[in-house]
Amino acid sequence: MKLKARSYDVDLSEPSVILHDADCVQIGVRENDRVRIEGKDSWIALVDKSDSILKKGEVLIAEIQMEKYGIKDGEVLEVVYSPKPDSVNYIRRKMDGEKLSKDEIRAVVDDILESRLSKIEVSAWLTSLYINGMDLEEIAHFTNAMVDTGDRIQFQRQPVFDFHSVGGVPGNKITPIVVSIVAAAGLMLPKTSSRAISSACGTSDFVETFCNVELSAQQVRDISEEVGGVFAWGGSMNLAPVDDIVIKIEHPLGINPRAQMLASIMSKKLAIGATHLVVDIPTGRGTKVPTLEKAREYVSDFTTLGRMLGMRVECAVTYGDQPVGQAVGPNLEARECIRILEGEKHPSSVIEKACECAGMILEMGGIPNGVDRAREILESGAAHEKFMEIVVAQGGRPDLKSSDLKPGEFSYDIVSTKSGYVHGIDNKAIVSIAKACGAPTDKGAGLLIMKKRGQRVEKGDVLLTVHADTEAKAQRAKETALRLGPVHIEGMLIEKGV
Repeated sequence: MKLKARSYDVDLSEPSVILHDADCVQIGVRENDRVRIEGKDSWIALVDKSDSILKKGEVLIAEIQMEKYGIKDGEVLEVVYSPKPDSVNYIRRKMDGEKLSKDEIRAVVDDILESRLSKIEVSAWLTSLYINGMDLEEIAHFTNAMVDTGDRIQFQRQPVFDFHSVGGVPGNKITPIVVSIVAAAGLMLPKTSSRAISSACGTSDFVETFCNVELSAQQVRDISEEVGGVFAWGGSMNLAPVDDIVIKIEHPLGINPRAQMLASIMSKKLAIGATHLVVDIPTGRGTKVPTLEKAREYVSDFTTLGRMLGMRVECAVTYGDQPVGQAVGPNLEARECIRILEGEKHPSSVIEKACECAGMILEMGGIPNGVDRAREILESGAAHEKFMEIVVAQGGRPDLKSSDLKPGEFSYDIVSTKSGYVHGIDNKAIVSIAKACGAPTDKGAGLLIMKKRGQRVEKGDVLLTVHADTEAKAQRAKETALRLGPVHIEGMLIEKGV
């Protein structure tokens, strides 16, 4: 059916058009069915209906789609019914718990990339993975399919080392330290990181406070091969783009299916050409991996999947019952990270974790006594020197100091109402408080944790200090902290017996 195109200003997350009710009857489509639009290009769109905002014989198309497909306002287009793609049937089969073939998985991934699946159908795919999962063969196919939807970075310098944390613990600011130690030892680690999705601060959120993280694939290749390392935001490159699409739909669902997480991580590593990978698996209450048993399952998954994909993978199961270090939030985490590179001896938890993970990578690269060597490189200042080389290569200041990173000017102290010992810290509550401060969008927002697990607390001692860029957000963070009570304090006496 021939219809006249009209543009309308709306920001859509998936291609859709609006048709008049009468035209829907003639074409034979209902709401959420698909139509094929034929003009200079052919493309598929989902159908919305209206009899009030357009006339019969018209089709409303979002401006972004008009521009993408070179459609002019008033242009006559052929609009015909388009059947659901075969991948919808494959999603239904996965919902029934069936195993999918390599070609079926690739079809789902390709249709997600080309927006041939609606957000509802992608949600069904993620839900099916969450409930029924995939075996490792399916996950390997899933990983390769996601890699093939985007670009790959080919390095002349080999081998290519990489590091990744599955996340779930706030304040995990070790990545720049790990990269700097490894690069200072003569190995190459081109690190791409994410921004916060559900956390208070992703690695790229705090690294961008002192250098540019939006690098092209060519810049990542050039800087890594010249300097030995890079701190780049993965979203600035076309690496496994389906993963980025899926993450946006995954977030409001509040789920992170095992198969999707494994394929997401491994696809980004394959796309950047990693030959050796260390995976940090923080474990404990309030993390993505709450028990040691579950952590060991992930170790098996990652190492086996690595062999299937031609990559050597080792895993570090790390303590995640409380935040890493004291700082949570972009400027605060950047300041703490740089202080350690400058020679500060605390927080020891950050130093220990960074050196343990870096040491594993050094040993994979043939350097013996990796952890000891990592500490030597950090304490000698060589890691800080390499860090500054990377920062300058990414457009940062050559005179950068930790003191340049300022917390938000509005702050409140949260004090203890009793004496005792810190029994535990609620990771999820800490994240909620940091978000209330405005993190990660507001770079000065976040909090400092003044007492950690096992430490003695007296009534009136400061437990947390919240920082925000506005008074209103600081007040909101204070109220959130008082309501959630993230620092749990107990006395030594459990009960009295008489």
